[in-house]
Amino acid sequence: MTSKPLNASALRRDVLASFVVFLVAIPLSLGIAVASGAPVAAGLVAAVAGGVVAGLAGGSPLQVSGPAAGLTVLVADLIAGYGWRATCTITLLAGLLQVVLGLSRVARVVLAVSPAVVHGMLAGVGAVIVLSQVHVVLGGGPQESAVANLRELPGQLLHPAPHSALVAALTVLVLLGWSRLPRGGRLRLIPGPLPAIAAATAATWAFGWRADRVDLPETLLHGWGLPELPHGSPHGVAGAVVSLAVVAAVASLLCSVAVDRVRPAGVAPTDLDRELAAQGAANAVSGLLGGLPVAGVIVRSTANLEAGARTRLSAVLHGVWVLVLAVSCGPVIERVPLSALSALLVVLGVRLVDPARIRDLRDHREAPAYAATFAGVVVLGLGEGVLLGIAVTAVLALRRLTRLTVRTERLVPAPGDGDVPARWHVVVEGTLTFLGVPRVTRALRSVPAGAGVDLDLNVDFMDHAAFDAVHQWRLAHERQGGRVDIDEVHEGWYERGVTGDLSSPRKSSPTARWWAPWANRQRRSASAAETPSPTSVLLDGVREYHDSTAGLVRPIMAELAMEQKPELLFITCVDSRVVPNIITASGPGDLFINRNVGNFVPPHGSAVPDDSVMATVEYATNVLDIRTIAVCGHSNCGAMAAVMAGGEEVAHLEGLSRWLRLGGPTLERFRAEQDHGDDPLARLSQVNVMQQLDHLLTYPWLRERAEAGELELVGLYFDLKSATVKVLDRAEGKFATIPNHVPESAYRNPGDRRS
Repeated sequence: MTSKPLNASALRRDVLASFVVFLVAIPLSLGIAVASGAPVAAGLVAAVAGGVVAGLAGGSPLQVSGPAAGLTVLVADLIAGYGWRATCTITLLAGLLQVVLGLSRVARVVLAVSPAVVHGMLAGVGAVIVLSQVHVVLGGGPQESAVANLRELPGQLLHPAPHSALVAALTVLVLLGWSRLPRGGRLRLIPGPLPAIAAATAATWAFGWRADRVDLPETLLHGWGLPELPHGSPHGVAGAVVSLAVVAAVASLLCSVAVDRVRPAGVAPTDLDRELAAQGAANAVSGLLGGLPVAGVIVRSTANLEAGARTRLSAVLHGVWVLVLAVSCGPVIERVPLSALSALLVVLGVRLVDPARIRDLRDHREAPAYAATFAGVVVLGLGEGVLLGIAVTAVLALRRLTRLTVRTERLVPAPGDGDVPARWHVVVEGTLTFLGVPRVTRALRSVPAGAGVDLDLNVDFMDHAAFDAVHQWRLAHERQGGRVDIDEVHEGWYERGVTGDLSSPRKSSPTARWWAPWANRQRRSASAAETPSPTSVLLDGVREYHDSTAGLVRPIMAELAMEQKPELLFITCVDSRVVPNIITASGPGDLFINRNVGNFVPPHGSAVPDDSVMATVEYATNVLDIRTIAVCGHSNCGAMAAVMAGGEEVAHLEGLSRWLRLGGPTLERFRAEQDHGDDPLARLSQVNVMQQLDHLLTYPWLRERAEAGELELVGLYFDLKSATVKVLDRAEGKFATIPNHVPESAYRNPGDRRS
């Protein structure tokens, strides 16, 4: 899918968005340069390079690049260790390395870093920024490390510089007050950092406060010379280059993914490899011209999206505006107090430590990696903290791989079974290796000698030590008169172990599947002589959900408990064989579903006995702001069979007969076709999908959105026998399987053409 051609409306939106991003970029670029210990002009050079170079060549049309707060600590360490000129050389080399990585198409490999480590790194950077910039806010200077900043903070608090503290306090108050203005108002179009810095600068000038100000050279490239080679061991320099390249790449790619999730309709998805190469080119240019390292920045990218940008023109123009301001308005920038920029960075640093993110990671049991990375970045440094977080992540992954659950229960005979002895049920779930052998053997030895045992091995792997322990126990138990029945959910581990083959099976054929648990509810026992009732089957399913699934979905359900944000309205039949979440590979919170007999949509103005379908559509589009509606039919549809037969078979069912009259237009459209194929009922179901899409477009507000490109309608057909989903090409009036690469333009914006 490609971006739409640039028209006058899109051009106007992009130009306006570029000014908004420019207003965000100026104070942040200056503040990050000050916090890094680099020349102030280096932040502006990086903003220009990131906007123009990465904007023109990048794979993410709406991402905005520039100096990033997440790189502040790393850059400050490089400047302290190698000097500013050598740091520019390291930035240049890191950029070239990123270009090579992008051309090698390894961008997605970089994203293998755990989000817990990334967020822990950002939170650690935020804490370091706060600890260092608080000293500047109070009129002092930052120390050599976060620990030293923390140690010296009490003394700085006791002896603040009053004017610097007042400037900083005013900046923070304006920032916080601006964020509380009503959304949608004209003032909110102006980003908060700009009025905060402007108010602090005006107050400093009006009241004559004594505070250090920005020192800007005569030109952006004042004193520029060829980059200097870093002095130090080759290994140290190479490590610095790799560290900067990887950290900046991860930050940029994560930002790209975040922007991609909320991109508007019609905007091309991100090409991560191209984006990585473009970030490298921008870093190479920035380093060559004496600028800070560049990365994709979520603050500027979010501002770009909210301002209505639709193409990469916005990012490029924002860089041009920064260049124009730096060249023509140097005296204005030099009036900005440093303590105001530091206060801005303190607020930004606090926001990097996101409590909501901590809760989310705790729910997913990844808080230890987050905490280790955070502490490592603050105490040891950025590189050491990230490595520590990766190590903790590896340990957690290893622990999950060796997780094992063993349950033992005694199955009591049902009343009236006479002297049938009780059996024992032992369930082993997880990964069964030598580490879990003690737990398993302890549970198995608790079974009385001579008892019958149902042993369920629900394991994804079993090593030889575990197999030998289970096998030897089975032989010993059966020698004492007991009987052991082994049931393997993942078929073949134990039986192949008897032959000595413990390699992974080429093709698994599980006997129990999460999407079809109903056939597996009965527990084998000596007394199981009758089929359980449907109610008991239902309750067994609820118990199994609580035992095996509830714990897995609890974190996402807790997140969705207060608000639902589905991405798609899915209208389909009530047929029990059609399971929307399976055929769309979706989960809780993804789909807003309406199911009715025949997946009908009553046309606008029709008198129907039930308004639930249109109530669903109205709520989805007007309240939940869903931008995609799918209508899905299926083969062997009983409703379509009844429509084809004229409704005679269900004439005695008053409500159903009245509802099936909605199939009249579908039947007329079907009869008007010349070719019904080999399966007329299947074709009728497909025609019905097309007819219901047309019914949706009879609603004026819905058709208006579809024609404006703000709403997409998609037709789907599910063939039960082949378990294949086909998508409608509205231009051809035919359905094709998705692997056949149906052009997306064939079914996007269906309001533009009706079959």
